[in-house]
Amino acid sequence: MSIPGFSASDLSLARATLKERFGRDVDVAEVETEVRLSPADRELTQCPALYWKEDGCAFVVAKTGPAGYRAMFFYSVKDRFGTGQEEYDSLGDCLITLLKVQEQEHDRRAQDAGVR
Repeated sequence: MSIPGFSASDLSLARATLKERFGRDVDVAEVETEVRLSPADRELTQCPALYWKEDGCAFVVAKTGPAGYRAMFFYSVKDRFGTGQEEYDSLGDCLITLLKVQEQEHDRRAQDAGVR
């Protein structure tokens, strides 16, 4: 199964959404990742993905089909988070939810550290 890469409008949407969230341009890399598309799959599928780092956190949005997206963020290999939703059919919804969940986790960590 060959999954189409991100279009120019997808990349523009991602960059605009990240700029709105972080207040500056964010360097977004187009990468490849391996994803198990279905829990029953034994094989991993190569999927195009977007990757960026901000505020000590790395983000990945994988494209799992023509209109399928999965997202996660992580602070370390052992410290990974999803959005609570397995897959999105809209890149915009995927990005916005990912960024909201990460912002909540960032705030929680700041509170725990007594920084707030």
